Amino acid sequence: MKRSFAIRAAALAGAFALAACDAAFPGMDSAETALDIPEVEPGEISEETMKTVTETLSQDSFEGRMPGTEGEEKTVAYLIERFEAAGLEPGNQGSWVQEVPLVEITGKDFAPLTIAGGDTRLSYDYGEEWVGVTYREDAATSLDDSELVFVGYGINAPERGWNDYEGIDVTGKTVVILVNDPDWETPGLTGTFGGKAMTYYGRWTYKYEEAARQGAAAALIVHQTEPASYGWNVVESSWSGPQAYAQRGENAPPLTKVNGWVQRQVAREILAAAGQDLDELTKAAKEKGFKAVPLGLSASTSFSNDFRSFTSRNVIGVLPGSEAPDEYVIHTAHWDHLGRCKPAPDGDDICNGAVDNATGTAALVALAEAHANAGAARRSLVFLAVTAEESGLLGADYYAANPVFPLAQTVGGINMDAFQMAGPAKDVTVVGPGKSQLDLFLERALAASDRVATPNPKPEAGYYYRSDHFAFAKRGVPMLYVDGGEDLVEGGREAGAAIARDYTENRYHGPKDEYDPNWDWSGVMADLQLFYRIGRALAASTNWPNWNEGDEFRGVRDESCAASDSGC
Repeated sequence: MKRSFAIRAAALAGAFALAACDAAFPGMDSAETALDIPEVEPGEISEETMKTVTETLSQDSFEGRMPGTEGEEKTVAYLIERFEAAGLEPGNQGSWVQEVPLVEITGKDFAPLTIAGGDTRLSYDYGEEWVGVTYREDAATSLDDSELVFVGYGINAPERGWNDYEGIDVTGKTVVILVNDPDWETPGLTGTFGGKAMTYYGRWTYKYEEAARQGAAAALIVHQTEPASYGWNVVESSWSGPQAYAQRGENAPPLTKVNGWVQRQVAREILAAAGQDLDELTKAAKEKGFKAVPLGLSASTSFSNDFRSFTSRNVIGVLPGSEAPDEYVIHTAHWDHLGRCKPAPDGDDICNGAVDNATGTAALVALAEAHANAGAARRSLVFLAVTAEESGLLGADYYAANPVFPLAQTVGGINMDAFQMAGPAKDVTVVGPGKSQLDLFLERALAASDRVATPNPKPEAGYYYRSDHFAFAKRGVPMLYVDGGEDLVEGGREAGAAIARDYTENRYHGPKDEYDPNWDWSGVMADLQLFYRIGRALAASTNWPNWNEGDEFRGVRDESCAASDSGC
């Protein structure tokens, strides 16, 4: 799960200097830059549409747009209505939806997390000090005296000569894992794991997957705000309440019993009880050859689970191309949010998700209207509102694994997730710069808008791997993830960071992310004009932009293209 506003909040101290576009796109291969990038006139994008759709989707009657609820029914029906009115056609063989099979697991009656061994007896309360879930469809989950092992960053990467599990058997044990990559504090973008830039090995999803592959009974990640890029409040709200997962088929990968997080101070106390120091072990874990440390303690907890299987839906509309209708440019945004969540002090328990991501969903509608009004482009334009992003990019991943439009015939795309309500900015924030030739389309659109690109000021957060575009990128489709600017026309970077910090601390993933009729939409509309130019240029172009040479997704795309009789 992305956290775009955290990017901007983190930029307050030591923000990047305002960068020219070419500086924002490191690693661009000059031999591959001769692309057909048509000039595009500004689009007629409706601010009223943005306001109306955002306000409607974030009403209390939509109950936070939780997949599998009445809120989903209202959301899907409303999006179909708006897509049809915008001039789109149903995108899935005559249907507006793609069914996404999910299972929802709701934990309850959580016992404390207890740590025992020798004279040690520690107990930690659920929510305030630890959170945990199970991915298994078991009515009762019990972790009984599971031996604790500190495994550093929990990474097994043979191609990088790194294995935190080497020499130890963690079968049936509980592994304690640090968040992010070993070199996240390294200045610059070079190192075993990309230096300051997070790789997929730093994501919590990977860490749980690897712990399960190693046979662990449970995996507990040590929360730390800076490398996680969000506070404990976000962990607590995101990991409590109903959790949706993709239904597992035959021969599915193994699962742990429990996946969770512990507060850093909790981890510090546990390690101290084992005669270890968290800071010293963290330092050691940053070095290649680190050996896992058995702690001589055991962990126990239990909880029960309610679960239900249900089908959620992606909503798909298409504007067919005039000359190359079997070539597709995709726009994505997630329609879902958290539903009912931890109440605010005033008792409000509906996480309305106005910014995150009613704004991005509204952008799909507004851009669809603008493109339809401009007439068919050479290639087809796809508008995909995906479900269950907040549960782990499930709707996007399901579509990418079961594409309605073949991925080898998908030229590339743009993902939109949480627009900043801060007024106009001189720049945009590029998440994952230098990855693909789509940067050249962005560069051309920025020049037409008299704006510049700022590199992601917090690459260690791995935001490129945390929103819906990643489901497409890891399967080879070039995707852009461009966030709102940090250098505001009024107030500069300091004002931009203050607005972002206020949202992150007071509204993000909480009940107060609500629609405000006093929002300044001018910056959002400028960003949408940028996205319109990029999408239209991709749809009018004859070229197939690729990942830059050496990028982690280049090989996947090349293999996909080589196996296709049409498209790239």
